[in-house]
Parts: sequence; C-alpha cells; structure tokens
Amino acid sequence: MSWIEALILGIVQGLTEFLPVSSSGHLEIGQVLLGTSGEENLTFAIVVHVATVLSTLVVLWREVAQLFDGTFTTPKWNEEKNSVAKILVSMIPVFIVGMFFKDQVESFFGNGLLLVGVCLLVTAFLLTLSEWLQKKSQQRGHEVGYKDAIIIGIAQACAVLPGLSRSGTTIATGLLCGVKKESVAQFSFLMVLIPILGEALLDGIKLAKGEMSSELDLVPALVGFVAAFITGCLACRFMIEVVRRQRLVWFAVYCAIIGTTAIIATVC
Repeated sequence: MSWIEALILGIVQGLTEFLPVSSSGHLEIGQVLLGTSGEENLTFAIVVHVATVLSTLVVLWREVAQLFDGTFTTPKWNEEKNSVAKILVSMIPVFIVGMFFKDQVESFFGNGLLLVGVCLLVTAFLLTLSEWLQKKSQQRGHEVGYKDAIIIGIAQACAVLPGLSRSGTTIATGLLCGVKKESVAQFSFLMVLIPILGEALLDGIKLAKGEMSSELDLVPALVGFVAAFITGCLACRFMIEVVRRQRLVWFAVYCAIIGTTAIIATVC
C-alpha cells in the first residue's frame, strides 16, 4: 500500500465512521477500486479505527471527562454512573458476537461488493424510516434507557456486516425507540469506544505474537492514521448537528445510490 492509497482510505474511514454510510463498506469498495489486498488491509483497518476512536475522544472530551469524574470521584450512584452502566449494557450484544462468532463475522468480509450493496440498501431503509417516524411523531422523545441501550446494542452487533453502517444503524434504531435526537448521536459515538479499542488491542497482541503477519509500512500507516483522525473529528461534529436537525434522508439517498451501484457492478 502506497502513502497516497493510505491517504485516500484514511479519509474514507474518518468520514464514514461517523457519517451513516458504512465505513467498512466504503473501505471494502475503496480497496477493490485501488487494488489493495492482503494482510496489510487488516493492519491498516486497526490503525484507522484507533484514529477515529481518538477523534471521538477529542470531540466529546467534555462528556467523557464528566463521565469519568462522576464515576470515579464519588461512591454514590449518580447520573454519570447511570450513563456508564447504559453504555456497558449496550456493549453486551457486540461482546457476544465478538467472543463466539468472530470467525463467522470475518468470513462476511470476503463476500465482496454484493453484500456491501445489499447492506447499504438496508442502511438507507433504516435511515428513511427513522426520520419519517420522527417527523410524524409529535413527542419530543426521551433519554436513553436500559431497554433502549440493549436494543441499540443489538443494532450495533448487526452492523458488523460490511455495508451496514454502525452509526446509521444505531442512530436510526435509537430514533425508532423514541430516544431524543439530541441524545442518540452522542450515545452512539460513546458506546463504540471500548469495543473498537478492545478489538484493536486484541489484534495488536496477535501482531506482536506473530499470529498475524503485516506487510504495512510505517509511512502509509502514519498517513492513514492522521487522515482518519482529522476527518474523523470533522465528521463527528458534523454528524451530531445533522441528527439534531433531522437531515438523515440525504444519507439514505446516498446509501441507496452507492448500494445499487455496487450490486449492479457485481451482477454485471
């Protein structure tokens, strides 16, 4: 992988990790178009995912700091502990999938553009449905509850499929559950921090032990990391505002176009 390919894929990852258009699906499309393949792809994915986690911490640092402060500075049960508990509950489904179905999940990433196209169409449907129901409903919505957290967590576990947007699926699911649009995007971005870092740590340990080989050079890795971090910061701020203003339908149109194109390109 050259540095220019790493730059392109890093920008793609940084933007699509937060925008509801599927980062894994776009990385798959980008790798097919650029002709990159092999073990370096997995290592690169680890690098850019860590970069987007750091961008989330930068954008939401006040919220994260408040959660840490409220959780560890007092023994009493408070709102911060309650929020952390909901985030932990939301991680249960993806933890189960990662622990017991990791090989089956990874096999999906070898199914090419057809699966990506189909999942992008599913993402488009979820985004359209959630925005339509939100506009139709006269209720303002409620804060994330424990039931909402587990349902959104199930949506996150399903979104391991390439093309099924994690942010799009979790945000749309939260809106369908009646969660306030001001709360659902922030919860969606916070709930993914530990799973992504945990997966990156496990893969990093495998690389260190030699259980996974890597052909990725240092320069492409650094270029991809910086590109994903910078674009991730911009996309995270942008997406929070988009959800607040209810403009998800344009992303649904985009996902429908790209998904249809991917399916046609595969079939033809």
